[in-house]
Amino acid sequence: MKKEISGKRLFVLDTNVLMHDPTALFRFKEHDIFLPMVVLEELDRAKKGLSEVARNVRQVSRFLDEILESSDSKDIASGLPLTGAIVPLRDEATVTGRLFFEVKAQGSPLPDNLPGNTPDNTILGTALALQSQAKDTRVTLVSKDINLRIKATVIGIHAEDYFNDQVLDDVSLLFSGRFDLPEDFWETHVKTMDSWQESGRTLYRISGPIVAQWHPNQFLYNESAEDFTTIVRAIEGETALVETIRDFTSNKHSVWGIQARNREQNLALNLLMDPDIDFVTLVGAAGTGKTLLTLAAGLAQTLDDKRYSEIIMTRVTVPVGEDIGFLPGTEEEKMTPWMGALMDNLEVLTQSDVGGDWGRAATQDLLRSRVKIRSLNFMRGRTFLNRFIILDEAQNLTAKQMKTLITRAGPGTKVVCLGNVGQIDTPYLTETSSGLTFVVDRFRHWQHSGHMTLQRGERSRLADYASEQL
Repeated sequence: MKKEISGKRLFVLDTNVLMHDPTALFRFKEHDIFLPMVVLEELDRAKKGLSEVARNVRQVSRFLDEILESSDSKDIASGLPLTGAIVPLRDEATVTGRLFFEVKAQGSPLPDNLPGNTPDNTILGTALALQSQAKDTRVTLVSKDINLRIKATVIGIHAEDYFNDQVLDDVSLLFSGRFDLPEDFWETHVKTMDSWQESGRTLYRISGPIVAQWHPNQFLYNESAEDFTTIVRAIEGETALVETIRDFTSNKHSVWGIQARNREQNLALNLLMDPDIDFVTLVGAAGTGKTLLTLAAGLAQTLDDKRYSEIIMTRVTVPVGEDIGFLPGTEEEKMTPWMGALMDNLEVLTQSDVGGDWGRAATQDLLRSRVKIRSLNFMRGRTFLNRFIILDEAQNLTAKQMKTLITRAGPGTKVVCLGNVGQIDTPYLTETSSGLTFVVDRFRHWQHSGHMTLQRGERSRLADYASEQL
């Protein structure tokens, strides 16, 4: 949790915590957990279906069954040890708390203005009763529901959010993909630096304590030498191998007719066009060019270089995990209303005066035959070979959903995740617990992944002004 409090504590878990993270049962180390009966009732009602929430609920039920089966003690009222079950965590040795169920009615010491006839108020009543009984133990209500935490605080119950799923304490600490070198870096390191040419590339071997702050495929630059930017290719101890990047800001190196308009877009295209990088994450506000750059890179490598057989584009349909069967047509036709960004960017990429209207129509037909739209609902169990997969609006995915999707990639497949962590629509997800934040942080040490944070909007002067002033 965020604030460390000495002494043993009793955590009352809300239903949404378990729906969000089934392993929450094993995340409280030496502290005890209490599950009100109304929580078990809500879990039972939510167990049916194919949504991610329903799968999580069924996993919680399996965990609870394992805990009950593995316990030697049949006295449930005294609490069941969590260490006896199969703990799905690396630090299972630290899980020494006990699990308590509500075996008898706790009474309802709620204020008159909060009758206990709703699930949330029933949980509050249970927490108040436990608080009055356990004089030496601090009772804490853990919930992802902000309003429930507010009500709990108002009536005198200590309440906290569930923090164990948060990757970072603050989103400003998120890996940016760039490293701003000191002004005198090249002068102070030139004597210990080796440089050579290899297959048309310029490589440098740099040594020094500053290397410990770098990551594979991170870009190095400083403001005094803006036209000289390198990318880290390998790190061994205090020695790094870096390479000069390709300049995609010129027409000579345009990608499917698109050229970078600023430094971050240039760096993003270097990641998207690199065959040695299998996983790319692009984070940025609307209008920074994430989708356009990614589509252009995918088309160039699919149609020109024949590196990939087709482009697969998908995104979360909010509400997450709901069935798209109510919309008419095939899977692709059902997903089309959610794919306005794809259609808008395809129009930009097919703008050409060559061949007139017929030529543009033929080009659009060709592109749509190689760009497939797929739903996330049907990704489980699939394996994609030699595909260029674009996952749009990735900030609305949980860490578990992100793992499910990325592990669909087979040999020769590249996965690109796009999103804006400041624009999350999924309930109970925040900037620091989003699946996009999770993968950016976890993949930054891998030599076949890259990340870039796009900052400057390039949509239009109207959009830029509105973004700043409104």
